[in-house]
Amino acid sequence: MPLMMSEEGFENDESDYHTLPRARVTRRRRGLEWFVCGGWKFLCTSCCDWLINICQRKRELKARTVWLGYPEKCEEKHPRNSIKNQKYNVFTFIPGVLYEQFKFFLNLYFLVVSCSQFVPALKIGYLYTYWAPLGFVLAVTIMREAIDEFRRFQRDKEVNSQLYSKLTVRGKVQVKSSDIQVGDLIIVEKNQRIPSDMVFLRTSEKAGSCFIRTDQLDGETDWKLKVAVSCTQRLPALGDLFSISAYVYAQKPQLDIHSFEGTFTREDCDPPIHESLSIENTLWASTIVASGTVIGVVIYTGKETRSVMNTSNPKNKVGLLDLELNQLTKALFVALVALSVVMVTLQGFVGSWYRNLFRFLLLFSYIIPISLRVNLDMGKAAYGWMIMKDESIPGTVVRTSTIPEELGRLVYLLTDKTGTLTQNEMVFKRLHLGTVSYGADTMDEIQSHLRNPYSQMQSQASGNATGSTPPRKAQSSAPKVRKSVSSRVHEAVKAIALCHNVTPVYEPRAGVIAEAEYAEADQDFSDGNRTYQAASPDEVALVQWTESVGLTLVRRDLASVQLRTPSGQILTYCILQMFPFTSESKRMGVIVRDESTAEITFYMKGADVAMSSIVQYNDWLEEECGNMAREGLRTLVVAKRALTEEQYQDFESRYSQAKLSIHDRALKVAAVVESLEREMELLCLTGVEDQLQADVRPTLEMLRNAGIKIWMLTGDKLETATCIAKSSHLVSRAQDIHVFRPVTSRGEAHLELNAFRRKHDCALVISGDSLEVCLKYYEHELVELACQCPAVVCCRCSPTQKAHIVKLLQQHAGRRTCAIGDGGNDVSMIQAADCGIGIEGKEGRQASLAADFSITQFKHIGRLLMVHGRSSYKRSAALGQFVMHRGLIISTMQAVFSSVFYFASVPLYQGFLMVGYATLYTMFPVFSLVLDQDVKPDMAMLYPELYKDLTKGRSLSFKTFLVWVLISIYQGGILMYGALLLFESEFVHVVAISFTALILTELLMVALTVRTWHWLMAVAEVLSLGCYVASLAFLNEYFDVAFITTVTFVWKVSAITVVSCLPLYVLKYLKRKLSPPSYSKLTS
Repeated sequence: MPLMMSEEGFENDESDYHTLPRARVTRRRRGLEWFVCGGWKFLCTSCCDWLINICQRKRELKARTVWLGYPEKCEEKHPRNSIKNQKYNVFTFIPGVLYEQFKFFLNLYFLVVSCSQFVPALKIGYLYTYWAPLGFVLAVTIMREAIDEFRRFQRDKEVNSQLYSKLTVRGKVQVKSSDIQVGDLIIVEKNQRIPSDMVFLRTSEKAGSCFIRTDQLDGETDWKLKVAVSCTQRLPALGDLFSISAYVYAQKPQLDIHSFEGTFTREDCDPPIHESLSIENTLWASTIVASGTVIGVVIYTGKETRSVMNTSNPKNKVGLLDLELNQLTKALFVALVALSVVMVTLQGFVGSWYRNLFRFLLLFSYIIPISLRVNLDMGKAAYGWMIMKDESIPGTVVRTSTIPEELGRLVYLLTDKTGTLTQNEMVFKRLHLGTVSYGADTMDEIQSHLRNPYSQMQSQASGNATGSTPPRKAQSSAPKVRKSVSSRVHEAVKAIALCHNVTPVYEPRAGVIAEAEYAEADQDFSDGNRTYQAASPDEVALVQWTESVGLTLVRRDLASVQLRTPSGQILTYCILQMFPFTSESKRMGVIVRDESTAEITFYMKGADVAMSSIVQYNDWLEEECGNMAREGLRTLVVAKRALTEEQYQDFESRYSQAKLSIHDRALKVAAVVESLEREMELLCLTGVEDQLQADVRPTLEMLRNAGIKIWMLTGDKLETATCIAKSSHLVSRAQDIHVFRPVTSRGEAHLELNAFRRKHDCALVISGDSLEVCLKYYEHELVELACQCPAVVCCRCSPTQKAHIVKLLQQHAGRRTCAIGDGGNDVSMIQAADCGIGIEGKEGRQASLAADFSITQFKHIGRLLMVHGRSSYKRSAALGQFVMHRGLIISTMQAVFSSVFYFASVPLYQGFLMVGYATLYTMFPVFSLVLDQDVKPDMAMLYPELYKDLTKGRSLSFKTFLVWVLISIYQGGILMYGALLLFESEFVHVVAISFTALILTELLMVALTVRTWHWLMAVAEVLSLGCYVASLAFLNEYFDVAFITTVTFVWKVSAITVVSCLPLYVLKYLKRKLSPPSYSKLTS
């Protein structure tokens, strides 16, 4: 089934598809305003992109003819079969990392300031005061990136150097995964990863088919049945693949993992053999062989494989808080330039004024503190450590340490379904026969009903053993009477045991090695080592249930099915025709012939929508389906129809004819099958439950209360997705659900969108195909309408579509998005989102390795966001503003000092005092703000509404920033003027008094900002004060020790400090009394 765009959509609108998200963005402001507001960056990146495109022109993807075993016959050059997840190589690493750092205004500014100190005329302090902090920040960043990059390199190397057996004219040779070429014949053993996209030629399995696991490709954990090309499977020996002259024609590489068109041609026989190839003859890369050994011919390698085409390049994620701080630093820079210009103007532009201007810029450069980056980076590391150490969410790993604050700003959560919300374990819950219903507690009644008919059959069979009449002919010709419950149960269970595509797989036991022995040993069908494999876990649940009530599926190949009755007898049925499940037909069927009675029966099962028109009239089906769906069960309707030999022969001839037609093949085949689907006898209705993960309902409830909108993006069927959305309470019971009808054209999409616009407050369910059509023509309208919905469910989504939806939300809604998933098919979505969370699940660890945060259960996301996300954001906001305040206050003092002393560009505090101020004396108390919390974790979990406030970004905004600027100006002015008013004759005392008061003010301000005290905070305050007092003894060049020890010094410093801090304490107290914050109401 086409999970993505239709084929022609890809060929005609390839360019259109990629430019979609940018369509609306191009209508930007032009002119000078545009250039200043980021236009220069846009121009630079455009030029770089243009250069890169010229250097690595994208090769056009083409269809190809591949000769079996002769890679050298390929006309085209194909990409290497190597996997590369690294961001940089040896040459681009340092430039790349430096570019990522210096594209931030803050860092670039420091680089310029530090470099200016090499010019003697501009030198203000010691070189180390500028270069040490910058060097430290860069060293930490480069180290962190290098470690990440090395880990990626090792992972890639491990995959690329896996060895495979390659078949050549001289026999088998070992070859590395990265050296495999198009045209090679590769042998893949059981449980080995398939290294590249191949066409399946041969298998060791006698049936000519094998199973593969596709969980890393499409996220589905069930096994898929693949069929070998019959022409090559029939060859007597492996080596004969080289004695024939054959080639495969394959279409050009594509994104769609669910379709493939190709042909297999063998030339050296008369007439040439042509076989059509479809998706069931392919083995895609990154899937795993689950049974037997397979041999395939490689058709796509490297970048052209389906799995690589469906993954997007990871982007460097930058948190919203970092972007906001970047904006504030720009504002500070404007203030810095303005202040310097004012100083030079007041000086009267005398002498070399431009040199003085630059010196002022450097003097006030502390307005933008370099310690901001150091403190925030250390803070992020601390939050990551706290998350990993939290015992309430064990096993949580922080893989991207740069964005923990993002967890506190999320508005959209995009989640996968299978394995994320559900456990992907199906349990049979209900069997309904119309008049009687069996639940989990009454299954033993079914067992007793089953024993009777089979024990009668066995006694009949043993009685007739001497004669040759089939045992049940006599019964079937009897007049029709109303069936007993017992016979109806028997018919229903038999239908469920026969109508499916499940294959029992036996693991060979230890000691049974040889093939022949194994074939014999297979006949004992011991229950201990049997596992069932099917394309859907529902089917396995049904077959496991028939086993539990006594009718066991013991063997299955392409031509027959064997069942074991409760009494141990083996029943064999010949499979005459198989009609697989498709998303269009929503049903599957099978025609079988009972070997013992030669009766032919057509069994069918499917969704109630599809089956209700096929079965005979009844009054209970619709109502019961509704009841089961409300319980969150997945329903299937089972029906049968007995056929005579003549009816079947007539059907078969028409069916084979339809299958050979070239035009409208699918329609003709469907029409022939529909001729059988009339007046079928309704046997039963089954209900299967997909169990939800632990605590999914309360977690989703909590997230909704926190103002987070939840979208479910799944590759699953529409009915299943809707069912899980209801049972997990993603969509509340009272809410309406609008199912978006399948649309294929612009007109249909327009009508359907209008119909949806008229609905209010209802959840939206839309399929991937319809979504693709709507995004093509009405992208903005669809996203706008969907954003207003309380919940959205997108089903039949491909990996690239999931990522596309995330990007659309980011562009149109402009809010922070989080993606959570557990399979390889969720990786693109996780990487595209502002914050990606992976769950270590049954579908492997691919998602959790690609994610920024990895958790072990879905319910942990509640605590991760409500507690850690919230506190990380609030702490970083407080920390960032405090560090800015620390720089602003000293710059204000410098400005006052310069203006008093005739606008001289002389520094107020020299060398070590400046370094000590930003590090030893105030670093620990300021950094201890990362331990602050406004409410206890349990409170934050109990009242998720507290989280809602954060999305508005009120903790760090221009308003709060302005308040801090005013505080800094007030305190800086008081400290400096106070010191100047109180100093006696000598200038040296101004430095001593003002600097000591400054340190005390900073320590008191930390105490004012803290909301909940932690013992480490108190230690940091005392330690810093102790360090300052102790260092006074060594700072003779700055301080007069004799003066410091006098009472005058103490009272003057105390007076200034009180004047600078007391008003703020009073204001804070009044504010808390008059308009307390939301959290304080809870704590009191």
